[in-house]
Amino acid sequence: MTARRLFAAFALMIIAAGPAFAVQPDEMLKDPKLEARARELSKDLRCLVCQNENIDDSNADLAHDLRVLLRQRLAAGDTDQQAKQYLVARYGDYVLLKPPFNAETLVLWLGPGGLLLAGLGFAVAYYRRRVTAAAAADPAAAPLSEAESRRLTALLEDDKKS
Repeated sequence: MTARRLFAAFALMIIAAGPAFAVQPDEMLKDPKLEARARELSKDLRCLVCQNENIDDSNADLAHDLRVLLRQRLAAGDTDQQAKQYLVARYGDYVLLKPPFNAETLVLWLGPGGLLLAGLGFAVAYYRRRVTAAAAADPAAAPLSEAESRRLTALLEDDKKS
């Protein structure tokens, strides 16, 4: 029983540490400060294949190429901003996990809210149409006219008297 638990714990550790193995030892820079800068910059760069992972967490070949390119730029003496701008110039704002708010990324930033509002608008219109259709299908459920209200009131008063 303890061997099974040990195997399960080991398997869980391997699965949980999966993304940590994406950066290969041959990609790492010898200078620990440069490597730390590269790791920090990599957190903000999107894998263009996986689309929702940063390049350090991705095992895709393109992510590998981006990691190597980033480290080459840092080793060549680029600042963090210069290295990031080089990748943006080459791959576009899409390479950033947090793209800037500008005319090109307007849909990216405002699209989800617009879709939510459109969905709410359609739901309200559907509900109103459904209520109107139900009232038209069942005339008894329609509101009373003024004359009908007076007649009903008179009938109820006559009923109370008797």
